[in-house]
Amino acid sequence: MKNVLKQIEQFYSSFSKGQKKIADYIINQYDKAAYITAAKLGKEVDVSESTVVRFAVTLGYEGFPELQSALREIIKTKLTALQRFEILSDKMNNEDVLTKIMSGDISKLKVTMENLNRDDFDGSVDAILKAKTIYILGVRSASSLASFMGFYFNLLFDNVKIVQTTSISEVFEQILRVGENDVVIGITFPRYSRRTVKALEYAKSRNAAVVAITDTSKSPIVPYSDYKLYAKNDTASFVDSLVAPMSIINALIAALGMQKKEETSTIFNKLEKIWEQYDVYNKEHSDE
Repeated sequence: MKNVLKQIEQFYSSFSKGQKKIADYIINQYDKAAYITAAKLGKEVDVSESTVVRFAVTLGYEGFPELQSALREIIKTKLTALQRFEILSDKMNNEDVLTKIMSGDISKLKVTMENLNRDDFDGSVDAILKAKTIYILGVRSASSLASFMGFYFNLLFDNVKIVQTTSISEVFEQILRVGENDVVIGITFPRYSRRTVKALEYAKSRNAAVVAITDTSKSPIVPYSDYKLYAKNDTASFVDSLVAPMSIINALIAALGMQKKEETSTIFNKLEKIWEQYDVYNKEHSDE
């Protein structure tokens, strides 16, 4: 994908006065330019909407939305939490936050389902079933996904290790013995975790099977992955939406359970008896 900021700098001297106004705005406020309309950008710099559109075409894009897509790829790893919050505030304005956020999550699920590579999904299931040891790694907001996956994987398998870490050195200590008969599942989204990237790089060097749960093919963990499961992610919010990756994880758990149908049935039968014996769950209509 083209680096639009470098393009603008390269051709800046050839721009007209109006185009230079647009260029200056994009260079200095690329985080906002990636999400506002052409009409609003034009108003900000005192040029017409059509001038903004022609500016995008001049740079080789079909239109302003395509230029914005290029900008969004650049800013994925650059946006601070504050910038993301400001973008969200601008987008929401006085709209119903609940409806806007939930509608956005529904859209992410649809895009994820439509674009998920089924061969990579099936390959991930097969690699997990064959693995000697299953390592699961997700840090920061992705740690909740790793924990959720680990909880259910531990019910289905006896060879699961959730890599819990606060430093790169601790990552390597926990995956030190990873090898070609193992699988490592790495989960990361913008702003991508360096710890996760380094861990998957090491796992790949040890010939382990690597499953990536991330947002796009541009993700830094993709080069080290054998199977790529892409979940739609929106950088224009200070809250990471985990709906789409959670759905992929749910599907993986269900697929693995179905592949181990008899064993899974036996496991849950035993667990139900244990939960009943030790009063794990609150009983319906209980007075306690």
